[in-house]
Amino acid sequence: MSRYSPAPVLLTLALALGAGAVQADGVNIRKGLPYINTLHDGKVVKIERIQDQNHVLTGGFAKTSRKCPPFCIQPMQVAPGVTTVGELEVLDFIEKKVNTGSGVLIDARTPSWHKKGTIPGSVNIPFTAFGDDQDKATKAAALAKLGVTPKTSSSFIDDAWSSLQGMMGKGAASSEWDFKKSKDITLWCNGMWCGQSPHAIHALLKLGYPAEKIHYYRGGMQDWKILGLTVVMPSMK
Repeated sequence: MSRYSPAPVLLTLALALGAGAVQADGVNIRKGLPYINTLHDGKVVKIERIQDQNHVLTGGFAKTSRKCPPFCIQPMQVAPGVTTVGELEVLDFIEKKVNTGSGVLIDARTPSWHKKGTIPGSVNIPFTAFGDDQDKATKAAALAKLGVTPKTSSSFIDDAWSSLQGMMGKGAASSEWDFKKSKDITLWCNGMWCGQSPHAIHALLKLGYPAEKIHYYRGGMQDWKILGLTVVMPSMK
């Protein structure tokens, strides 16, 4: 049986296609950029905005009010050292990090939300995967997707450095995980009223994940839909 995978070829195709011709009367992402390409479930997906200029939101994301708690407004800065980003930064992250394999775009919502539609290029890692009450095997599987592995051993210098980082508010005082090859990550959930990705971010920081490698897309699915950007239905395997 061939071990050939079509993913690299498809990704090369996606990057080669680049942005198409800009239509003067079209709905572009920004001036000069009508769309970008990425891979999702092994297929090239074009991320663009809905071209119907009369389109309006309906359903749950058209609501203005939800009971708080749990659906409370989230802060702009979710944690020290973590960068909050908007849609253009997310698209840039997809092109420069996700498409090159150096970054992971995380849909931190529960599977029931994820299956209703997700941002192309996202990987669904529910916020519960990183919590204190999660078993180590599940946590290890989730962290492995981010380039994090269990520590095999630690030296006095490593332990001292971890303790110093903890005192400076840059991670856990000590950690059983090795973050040397951790990837840049962007986490998102349902929007500025959703606490799932902030919960995941705080859990990751507690484990020792470097804050400077974490990005928070606060607008999430709410803002993504408001701007008419492409949403894909994940394949249920």
